Amino acid sequence: MTGSKYLRYLNPLTLFDTKRTRDIFHVNPTVIPERVEASEIKIKVYDYSATEFLETQLSDVKECFMYRDTNRISWINVDGIRKADVEAVCNHFGIHYLIVEDIMSVSQRPKMDEMDNVLFCLLNMLYFNEQTGAVETEQISIVLGKGFVLSFQEDAGRDVFNPIRDKLKLNGSKLRVSGADYLCYAMLDMIVDNYYIVMEKLGDRIEQLEERIIRGSNTRSLAVINSLRKELIVLKRNVSPVRELINGFIRSENELLEERTTKYFKDVYDHILQANDLAENYRDMMMNLQDLYLSNVNLKTNEVMKVMAIVTCLLAPATVIGGIFGMNFDRIPYLHHQYGFFIAVGLMLIVPVWMLVVFKRRGWF
Repeated sequence: MTGSKYLRYLNPLTLFDTKRTRDIFHVNPTVIPERVEASEIKIKVYDYSATEFLETQLSDVKECFMYRDTNRISWINVDGIRKADVEAVCNHFGIHYLIVEDIMSVSQRPKMDEMDNVLFCLLNMLYFNEQTGAVETEQISIVLGKGFVLSFQEDAGRDVFNPIRDKLKLNGSKLRVSGADYLCYAMLDMIVDNYYIVMEKLGDRIEQLEERIIRGSNTRSLAVINSLRKELIVLKRNVSPVRELINGFIRSENELLEERTTKYFKDVYDHILQANDLAENYRDMMMNLQDLYLSNVNLKTNEVMKVMAIVTCLLAPATVIGGIFGMNFDRIPYLHHQYGFFIAVGLMLIVPVWMLVVFKRRGWF
């Protein structure tokens, strides 16, 4: 842990990261957020058939126009979102302007649409930041057309599709001999499978937190509980709607989807159901951890109160005896006795010791 990371604990308010709360919940669907356009874009085309495979890096969006009417399957991946480039690609491939608006949107809810003989889906890829412990999202838009798949990503530095790229390079692989709908399935499957990696990371954090709370609770434990609950909200918000998205592909009767591909989408549907159930389990675990934290705090408070009550009870006899012999009366027994002081002090010691023995026998401490 770096020094700057320690400094944040000097201010208790920073433990609860209210900025992260604003980022998660500050969503207003009536206000169209402005997307910051990418400074540069990267365009890669994977053009393939059962016997041929071509991987091409393009420098201009117009260079991908030639892949619309080939006899092969073309996957055009655009890293970096710029309005002019998105509109140029979509206009050439005959994609409706409403889909263009969805591609350009920010913090959009995962969805699936059928429009003008293309299938469009929008969802988020999830990543886990080991340094901050936050679940990071990257919006991806996928357009399935006849013989082509268009994908638009925000971040050119990362995605989850490397296994798909490796399989495309293999002759005779399932991807190479199947249609564009199978490629769309493979992309959705990789995104959903990556959800489990993120959830495993969160699960490890939850287990570590549980052990920490059992060993001893403090304010930092409560802060970690609060932080993990926020990340689970991000996870749940992105995972849950994907179930409807995949179900849209299963129920669709569009000619772009072959009947044999439906069973693969059903497999993804099962995975997203399990991911959704796991997210619910994690949320329940966080509620249990919060209850465990509060129970430990109450237990510590009770222990402190018990010790203070015992000390008060042990001092009570000395207070009573001292109060009696300190009264301003002329005649008090043993007031002028030569051993009166020692008798009073002895009683002040003997009575508390006897009380300790009684308390111990009754199991009060």
